[in-house]
Amino acid sequence: MTIVRKASAKWSGGLKDGKGAISTESGALDAYPYGFASRFEGQKGTNPEELLGAAHAGCFTMALSLILGEAKLVATEMETTAKVSLDQVEGGFAITKVHLTLTAKIPGADQATFTELANKAKANCPLSKVIKADISLEATLLA
Repeated sequence: MTIVRKASAKWSGGLKDGKGAISTESGALDAYPYGFASRFEGQKGTNPEELLGAAHAGCFTMALSLILGEAKLVATEMETTAKVSLDQVEGGFAITKVHLTLTAKIPGADQATFTELANKAKANCPLSKVIKADISLEATLLA
């Protein structure tokens, strides 16, 4: 089975004064603005690193839900934050790290099992497999 999803980006102008817009096939983003200022200067709008972080957090959390189900566990709540580091390196910029922070309520799970399953999800979610940066995980099981 192959699933294909589409997204697009439009750009006009130079790097610093240009303006871009990102759209997704689903319509979740429809000509949402991005540009130099939103990527490097903290201005309003999105940026590729933020979008990658959202996608990775969602992918990881969904993968963990699958892995928990295989272990006969069901989370009542999970929240994942992804911090994506864009660093200046020789030859330009690179995404060097993604740090996932997970908090979860999973009845019947102990910390050791939770950590093992979370690490399995980190290694096996499709986005983790494609990201060439160092991926770290901090997983907290809530009572």
